[in-house]
Amino acid sequence: MGLISNKISRDELTPGDHIYSWRNALHSYAHHGIYVGDEGDGEVIHFTRPRTKSEILLGCSGPSKQCLTCISCRERSRDRSTFSGVISSCLDCFLDGGELYRYEYNVSRVAFVAKTIGGTCTLAPSDPPEDVLFRAKHLLSSEKGFGDYKLFKNNCESFALYCKTGLVVSEKFGKANSVSAASCAVWCAGLVISLAGLPMVDYAIDYSYGRLESDIARKGREDVKKVPVEDLVAICQCNEQN
Repeated sequence: MGLISNKISRDELTPGDHIYSWRNALHSYAHHGIYVGDEGDGEVIHFTRPRTKSEILLGCSGPSKQCLTCISCRERSRDRSTFSGVISSCLDCFLDGGELYRYEYNVSRVAFVAKTIGGTCTLAPSDPPEDVLFRAKHLLSSEKGFGDYKLFKNNCESFALYCKTGLVVSEKFGKANSVSAASCAVWCAGLVISLAGLPMVDYAIDYSYGRLESDIARKGREDVKKVPVEDLVAICQCNEQN
């Protein structure tokens, strides 16, 4: 596990892995998903933001500025072209030209705090691959099964974390929140200060411990519980109707 990211080769992938790919050079935003298939084009199930009308017409994937180029992914996304949600695509379309990284689970507190960038690991242990894949596939088959996409509270990292752990933040039935996007502003502010020739150590320390406080498996956290995927789908559909 590196200090910044957990880059791997495709040969290292196994079904049930939580994978991600950085979408900019600052490593402040990544797209996350669950790797499903180790044959053919390698299926990935992931949670996407709403697409614009122009993206729908061009066949573009939700979290990317690029368009889906392979025929199989265009066919996969056709039935879900009018709303955001859980979709399936091949590994190449998921990566969108970026590098492949694997999210780390059950890391120590020391390793967690040592990470210079969030959205790469968690203290929480992963459930067995069969449970991870069951959750991902069940949410894929359920329209609006993971609720509405929200940049900071219900995003692609939230989806992958839930598939891997089954953990849900109980307050208002929210999902296990990611912290990489929410802490992006702190990281970028620290980077600006560093470029200006001022120390960034205090900002890095606050950033790391802020992530630790927000981690879904932090000791003493009482607002997190394990929720079966069938119950989560029912909750999200009920919220949609209300």
